[in-house]
Amino acid sequence: MANQRIHFIGGGQMAEAIIRASLANGTLTAGQISVADINEGRLQLLKSKYNVDTESTQEQALSQAELIVIAVRPQDDLTALGQLIRKSASPAAVIVSIVAGVTIAQLGDYFGAERPIVRVIPNTLTDTGYGYSGVALNAVASRSQVEEFLLGFGKVQYLEESYIDIFTGFGVAGPNYIYYFIESFTDAGVLAGLPREQAWNVALENMLGAVAMLRQTGLHPRQLLDINNSPGGVGMHGLYELNNSDFAAGLQRSVLAAVKRTTELGVKK
Repeated sequence: MANQRIHFIGGGQMAEAIIRASLANGTLTAGQISVADINEGRLQLLKSKYNVDTESTQEQALSQAELIVIAVRPQDDLTALGQLIRKSASPAAVIVSIVAGVTIAQLGDYFGAERPIVRVIPNTLTDTGYGYSGVALNAVASRSQVEEFLLGFGKVQYLEESYIDIFTGFGVAGPNYIYYFIESFTDAGVLAGLPREQAWNVALENMLGAVAMLRQTGLHPRQLLDINNSPGGVGMHGLYELNNSDFAAGLQRSVLAAVKRTTELGVKK
């Protein structure tokens, strides 16, 4: 996509995260990117930090773009935006929407169902190279049109659109559960008497090492638990109390609540 022009409509935090990661990974150059936003302060910030084009008119940028990223809020005037894109953009330009809760059918009504439309639920680990974005395509769009762009800010899982809400509550919200676990695990070490810095380092190292063990061995977590825990031993006593805490069911209820809220927000739109 060396010569492609990418136009972002909306220059908020998620758009900036995508731009920052794509530039850092070398997927895009600043010269390929233009941004439009109603907030002049955001445009000045993006210009100063990344040297992207924030001065072209919306019509000029749309007429040159092969890929148009819709990064506005769901309550913004998508009808007016659709009219502008239909008037100014090439019919072959690909629409990439990161607007929460707006379906491919709705996007087709706004921007034209005959053009390629890609609905993306971006991950929040864009700067790390980890994390999956969930991606659904309309019948006109193909993976080859967007994959290189999407891989610039993480990994990609293509989904049936009916799975998007589940993916959002489970996968995209996933780092929240991990952060919370690490915080709680660190506090447990401090409660038991370790200095916080040591507890923090142990928690992070255990998290990284456990993931590496699962990947290297290909074993199920239960198999590694059996290997680690001898009869009547220290680890088994710890797991006994964890089982009594309703930990697994609490985590599962948290994911279901996040999925439910995702669906509610989509219905409101």
